[in-house]
Amino acid sequence: MKVIKLTETNTFNPGAMKRFFLVQTSEFFKIINFNLDAGVTFPVHSHDLDGELSIQVLEGKGWFLGEDDTKIPANEGDILISEIREPHGVMADTKMRIIVTIAPPI
Repeated sequence: MKVIKLTETNTFNPGAMKRFFLVQTSEFFKIINFNLDAGVTFPVHSHDLDGELSIQVLEGKGWFLGEDDTKIPANEGDILISEIREPHGVMADTKMRIIVTIAPPI
């Protein structure tokens, strides 16, 4: 077992997205912590493989982004779940901390 202290990753790069650290990686899944400064967009993208991902909002608020300019409100505690090949992204209205889980890992 392993414990990760996400309270220790609460830092931001002004006007940018910070891929703070790889929380966990294995042959089964990958977890990554991203911190987005207010107004920053994690661009819509997709990956050409089968699997699923989740994006959980730890702090802040903004939007989950998708295909064809789709925007879904993203508030603290919300989790987006999608296919890895489905276009996905995030736009931060405030400073925003997210955890992305990808299975299988890419």
